[in-house]
Amino acid sequence: MSRRPYVRPVSRTSWYLRQPRYRVYMLREVNCILVALYCVLMLAGLAALASNEPDRWSAFLSAQQHPAWVVFHAFALVYFFIYQTMAWFQLAPKAMPLQLGESMVPAAGIVAAHYVVWVVLTAFVFWLVGVF
Repeated sequence: MSRRPYVRPVSRTSWYLRQPRYRVYMLREVNCILVALYCVLMLAGLAALASNEPDRWSAFLSAQQHPAWVVFHAFALVYFFIYQTMAWFQLAPKAMPLQLGESMVPAAGIVAAHYVVWVVLTAFVFWLVGVF
């Protein structure tokens, strides 16, 4: 064995650009930035609400109606609910393989069942809220 094993040089800033699965991984991990921004936003809202000053709370609410915040909320909603849900549904067959008798349930069946339940629950929530 060599005293100095070969260490392959890896770029510290662009390693995830080499393979598509690394890009997907990094796109999933961007989640922490959005969660941190939402935590700061909620703390700011709680501070405005706890101040017992109606003007401060009204200013916070009116700031949330700025187009930049609306775009941020729309992006976060699409990212969290669509992209993250699709990623988790694709992982479901690997996390919980189902066996019926002697045969395994196909992965496509498990993913399809998750999507069906998602659509049914979404329709139920919309019905509960009064959209339908």
